[in-house]
Amino acid sequence: MAFLLAALFGAAFLFLVLRERWRRFAASRRARRRARIAVDGEHEAEELLRAAGYVVCERQASLTWRISCDGEDVDIDLRADLIVERDGRRFIAEVKTGQQAPQIRNAATRRQLLEYLIAYEVDGVLLVDVPDERVQHVDFGV
Repeated sequence: MAFLLAALFGAAFLFLVLRERWRRFAASRRARRRARIAVDGEHEAEELLRAAGYVVCERQASLTWRISCDGEDVDIDLRADLIVERDGRRFIAEVKTGQQAPQIRNAATRRQLLEYLIAYEVDGVLLVDVPDERVQHVDFGV
C-alpha cells in the first residue's frame, strides 16, 4: 500500500513539473512568435510609409520623458516604433499588427499616440495598420 501511495505521489509530482515546463515553453514560444510578427510588421510598415512619401529617420526611438506628479519629477521611458519625416514635418509612426490595436477606437492605442505626440514634440502621429496596409494620420485637435 505504501508503495502505491509513493508511486501516485511521484506520478502527481512528475505531472506538475512537466505541466509547468510545458507552460513555460508555450509562453516562450508565443512571445517569440509575437516578436517575429512585430519585427516583420515594422518592415512592412516602413515600405507602406515610403510608398506614402515618408522618410524613415529613426527606428525604435527611445526617450525619457520627465513629468511631474504632486511636485515630484517622474521619468517615463518611452520607445516609439518609428520617427518619419515628410515635407519638413516630423511624425511618430506607431505600427500595429493585430486585429484590435490598429483601431483608433481602441483606448490603449489612442492614449499611446497622444502620449507620443506630447512627449516627442513632433508635428503629428501616424497609425500604421499593417494587416490592412493603411497609414492613418491621427489629429487630436491640439
